[in-house]
Amino acid sequence: MSDAAPRIPYWHLWTDAQGISRQTRCSLTEFALHSMNPPAAPQWQGQKTHGGMTVMVTVQPVGWVGAWHENPRPQWIIPLSGRWFVESMDGQRVEMGPGEISFGEDQGTRERDGRKGHLSGTVGDGPAVLMVVQMDAPPDLATPCRFR
Repeated sequence: MSDAAPRIPYWHLWTDAQGISRQTRCSLTEFALHSMNPPAAPQWQGQKTHGGMTVMVTVQPVGWVGAWHENPRPQWIIPLSGRWFVESMDGQRVEMGPGEISFGEDQGTRERDGRKGHLSGTVGDGPAVLMVVQMDAPPDLATPCRFR
């Protein structure tokens, strides 16, 4: 087992002080080596988030594209199969597949040129199956990479 704590990359869709959504590449880095429940062997565990959450799985059909919109709540989005994209108001488009992670926190954007929040949809010839973990906590605006 490696002694080095892992670095797990994720994309953070966030709102800047001018109300424009942006995407920043971040990393989860704060891990500690603990047993989940002794006598199980130790494993790297990240920070815990407390509070209410809603967990769901969504299936975006082939060719699905959502209209420009904000995330309903701050939420982790993890593709389980297929590919999907997220385009932020600054024009950056990120495509993700299984195992890649996005944290959607683009609440509080201001409409500009018909864009508000983000545009998302499927990529390729298969549906995108996404696990979504919505947080009950309010967004933390203008703070890219707030999870470490």
